Amino acid sequence: MHLAYPAVLAVLLFCTGLYGVLARRNAILVLMSVELMLNAVNLNLVAFDVWLRDTLHGGQALTLFTIAIAAAEIGIGLAIVLAVYRNRGTSDIGRLRDTAEDPGPDPAEPEDPAAPAQKAEAAA
Repeated sequence: MHLAYPAVLAVLLFCTGLYGVLARRNAILVLMSVELMLNAVNLNLVAFDVWLRDTLHGGQALTLFTIAIAAAEIGIGLAIVLAVYRNRGTSDIGRLRDTAEDPGPDPAEPEDPAAPAQKAEAAA
């Protein structure tokens, strides 16, 4: 068996998953893309295990561990996404990130000149 065929397929899968992680806004699609990247790694592990004719089958054993980790990751990730969706009403990553950061003053909204004085009185 040529090693190039599964290696090229794994690279294509990994690049597709990487594009999905970087370009998608939906959290479920990001989790699916991470799963695609892990499957590309699994394909490489099994392909190199067969190519090297390892007697202990270390690549296949590592693949089983990777599958178990991926199953746990997708279960916990989906639980988090569903909890966030119930609380916020969206699974859009860009909107969720905006709620975690302080957006600062809105440039379109004129600032009230009395606001700093009211803040100082409230602090005192």
